Amino acid sequence: MTIPARKPELLGQTVIVIGGSAGIGLETAKRARTEGAELILVGRDPGRLERAATELGTQRTEAFDATDPTALARFFQDLPAPVDHVMVTAGAPSYGPLLEMSTAEVRDAISDHAVLELEVARNAVGRVRPGGSLVFMGGTGARRVGRGLGAASAATNALPPFTAALALELAPVRVNLVAAGFVDTPLSASLLGDRIEERRAELRATLPIGRVVGPADVAALAVHLMVNTALTGATYDIDGGQQFVS
Repeated sequence: MTIPARKPELLGQTVIVIGGSAGIGLETAKRARTEGAELILVGRDPGRLERAATELGTQRTEAFDATDPTALARFFQDLPAPVDHVMVTAGAPSYGPLLEMSTAEVRDAISDHAVLELEVARNAVGRVRPGGSLVFMGGTGARRVGRGLGAASAATNALPPFTAALALELAPVRVNLVAAGFVDTPLSASLLGDRIEERRAELRATLPIGRVVGPADVAALAVHLMVNTALTGATYDIDGGQQFVS
């Protein structure tokens, strides 16, 4: 009996990855490409974008700051045709004692991710095909209030209901949130410096999965959220059980 070859699940579809030149974004782009997708990569660094495009065999890249609403709107307006999925990995949480932060810093820390989601969603209207998806990134590490986390806990806990509300407003375009714990990316390594090996060893010893979560793990989940058309308005944790043992 001959088993028919599996058809790539994103064949004929177009995926935008905002933050697609490195880390989780790049791995998601790779995964989408293996599933047959055409890619549009967005990032701040033209050089990194060019290298990523060469590696993935895609010619379409756009270099701009996704947190700039004017540049973001222009990018979506200039798309030559509707797309199917948008993955957003840009942005990072802000940590630090609340009393040491200015009012403006607190406001930005709480709202940055939500505002970026909102601007992407607003500009996706009419540009993402019905049944397509928006996939956003959040985290699990700051869900519990802790000294030094500052506004990060408020920002983290605001994203799931915000995502659900967008899913209702954008339907039939789907909207989901990926909440990651520690992911072993070049960014993580640069932030931890000479403590990175210690952190990896600690996680291998304590996580229920017995290993460190990598970008490819997150990419597999992100692409699944694109292809499974029953999923919308939900938050999906991917931290190897870190939140339960921390």
